[in-house]
Amino acid sequence: MTTPGVILSGAKDRPTHASEARCSLVPFTRSFAPLRMTGVLAAAVLGLLSPTARALAQADVPPVIEKFKAKDPGMAKIFADAVGYVVFPTVGKGGIGLGGARGKGWVYEGGKIIGKSTLTQVSFGFQFGGQAYSEIVFFQTTQALENFKLGHLKFDAQASAVALTARASADLAYRNGVAIVTMAKGGLMYEASVVGQKFSFHAIEKGS
Repeated sequence: MTTPGVILSGAKDRPTHASEARCSLVPFTRSFAPLRMTGVLAAAVLGLLSPTARALAQADVPPVIEKFKAKDPGMAKIFADAVGYVVFPTVGKGGIGLGGARGKGWVYEGGKIIGKSTLTQVSFGFQFGGQAYSEIVFFQTTQALENFKLGHLKFDAQASAVALTARASADLAYRNGVAIVTMAKGGLMYEASVVGQKFSFHAIEKGS
């Protein structure tokens, strides 16, 4: 059963009979042509954002965490109590008509780095200009963190982020063991739309 705010990937389609495939081949090709073009445009948007996403080093993370704690001292307890979290120092977002976001981050469990993650998002509707912000995803439970590691975390229309303010920690609420906080570059309040965000996870070897 799919839970609000999280979509688990991996669903399988029912088998298609050969006769069905023959009858629907031409309409399928025509009807999905616009979607293929959309996919190309989405790839282009994310490609434009990738230079920002690539500019990441492990040393970029501690200053971001300190900024979050400095803005709201209550965040220190959120970090301490979380089973794990992933820090994206910079998420680049922008586009006209078709928008996208991309960022690279580091994953923590028990206060120690265990891997890397890439955030991707494609959004539709009118947009103009772009934003850059930092995002931290907190995991309240071991199960939520494990789902993230398996690549099963995707934010649906029920997901929302809390903008970093002096009382963000008091407003923070977990949904299915996951909570999101964002901060615009420069420390401004920014509640980014996280709908459609997906994440990859790549474990790193101990001592690397």
